[in-house]
Amino acid sequence: MALAIVAALLLGAAVVAVRTWVVEPVVVASDSMEPTVAEGSTVLVARWSAASVDPGQLAVIRSPDDGRGVLKRVVAVAGQRVVIRDGVVHVDEVALDEPYVDARGVDGTFFRRVVVPAGHVYVLGDNRVTSVDSRDFGPVPLDDVIGTVLWAP
Repeated sequence: MALAIVAALLLGAAVVAVRTWVVEPVVVASDSMEPTVAEGSTVLVARWSAASVDPGQLAVIRSPDDGRGVLKRVVAVAGQRVVIRDGVVHVDEVALDEPYVDARGVDGTFFRRVVVPAGHVYVLGDNRVTSVDSRDFGPVPLDDVIGTVLWAP
């Protein structure tokens, strides 16, 4: 009996450790990443990858508003220049190819040039019409990146 209790406690501790430091399931709570990831979907987040993110990756960040994890796409990293002209995102003067963004919803959108500071990333939601992202709260400190998405439906 005591062995079963110890085994159950160890299993519970292992589950908590994996969710804390390795992989965590996260439920997407908004439509800001549609059509790529639908609201209500569950994604698997690699927690160990928070310090090294690359442009194009999906990442869960702590919302500056309430600290909850929110899913966004990293479009630029430290030192890169981001500007949005007529709905098209340019990084270091190169237009991004973003087939997952509905261009009809962002047509005519302009946003000022931003240089991503050291230790930060610039994130956008794929649903640019509804997403609250770096256009609203600025570049995100790497310390606020929870992890990158390993798997999304």
